[in-house]
Amino acid sequence: MFETSARLLRLLSLLQTPKVWPGAELAERLGVSARTIRRDVDRLRDLGYTVHATAGAPGYRLGAGTGVPPLLLDDDEAVAVAVGLGTAAVSGVAGIEETSMQALLKLEQVLPSRLGHRVRALRSAMVQLASPVGGVDPAALTTIATAIRDREGVRFDYRARDGAEARRRAEPHRLVGSGRRWYLVAWDIDRRDWRTFRVDRMRLRTPNGPRFTPREPPGGDLARYVSEQISTHPYRYHGRFTVHASADFVTARMPPTVATVEPVADDTCLLSAGSNSLDELAVWVGQLGVAFHVHEPPELIEHVRALGARLLDAAR
Repeated sequence: MFETSARLLRLLSLLQTPKVWPGAELAERLGVSARTIRRDVDRLRDLGYTVHATAGAPGYRLGAGTGVPPLLLDDDEAVAVAVGLGTAAVSGVAGIEETSMQALLKLEQVLPSRLGHRVRALRSAMVQLASPVGGVDPAALTTIATAIRDREGVRFDYRARDGAEARRRAEPHRLVGSGRRWYLVAWDIDRRDWRTFRVDRMRLRTPNGPRFTPREPPGGDLARYVSEQISTHPYRYHGRFTVHASADFVTARMPPTVATVEPVADDTCLLSAGSNSLDELAVWVGQLGVAFHVHEPPELIEHVRALGARLLDAAR
């Protein structure tokens, strides 16, 4: 009985990798006959695992079932899941914190001591800063993701930056996460253009809209498109700079929610950022501590000249 149970666990571990396993290969790996493999697959099915058999040459793969059966994780996978659950417990998705903590407690209860030490060491070395950003309703993320999958339109009330609310209809394309915020890239049906919506400002309506044929997304780099939409476009002033430092250096100090960075050479990049304040734009780029050149807007160029003169006078 012990040998059979151990073999089942080994078989399940193999099937959890995303591939189709020929019956003969499974039999060879486990040192049994193909007939024994078929019996073991039937036992896994009795335990609630969905094991699909391929047509033609006998092959098996694990599929999704109606429930969530136990999973087998190796050491590194278990540590990664535990640390991920710990991070999710303080994430920006409202309501998921308690569920993540419950799952983490269950996992830690069965972790071997050697893995428990690794998880605790990692968690003790990490500090999560509190954030004033409100959480996102996980049900909203799930509803939007399902609409994207099923190619169904969404209807929602949207609260703009200035607090004004409006009814919107859109064809959802992708959800994009940026730190503790989530954004929806979608085709705005009424404005007949692509738009980026903050999910925490959306109040979804039911039912969903009609099905649609997907459109070509805006630009080739969706992450860059969202970065431009949230860091530059909503603001009065759109600053464009050449910065004499590598793109990696600038990106580490200017996250995508603040600016977009495009490499030009190993030690030069283009930076675009928006603000309603010329002083803020000048300070943001000036605090990088490297040489830069202002391209636009014209009023920012004049403002930087005047600011520089004032700073020189102060130094005298």
